[in-house]
Amino acid sequence: MGKRSTSRRLAMQALYQADLAGAEMSVAIKNICESENFIPETISFATSLAETAWQKREETDAIISRLAIDWPLDRIGKVDRSVLRLALSELLQAETPASVIINEAVELAKKYSGDESAKFVNGILGTFVRAA
Repeated sequence: MGKRSTSRRLAMQALYQADLAGAEMSVAIKNICESENFIPETISFATSLAETAWQKREETDAIISRLAIDWPLDRIGKVDRSVLRLALSELLQAETPASVIINEAVELAKKYSGDESAKFVNGILGTFVRAA
């Protein structure tokens, strides 16, 4: 797995931890990154992604709420919500191709949530990109 893929995984896990435990993002990312021995570039990118996604969560949650028809935000699983927050915050920055971000998000959803979640994540992100 490439550095950026690993960074996205770490960022998603930190977002999940912060959301679940109400932890500070700096503590969550530190907890996640200490679990293994990662190269500095991976930790740096993961930290940047997680902090940006956490800061933009009101904006991304509004997007999720608008696009997830019949799915109130509090009914969306925390893993799926973390994946969506991460991907949407990255899409809003427009520094990485949308196809890469969506693919990585779908893979995270498949690995940490399930196939139905992957379809849900793909649908939300695809709708967002087409509307942009």
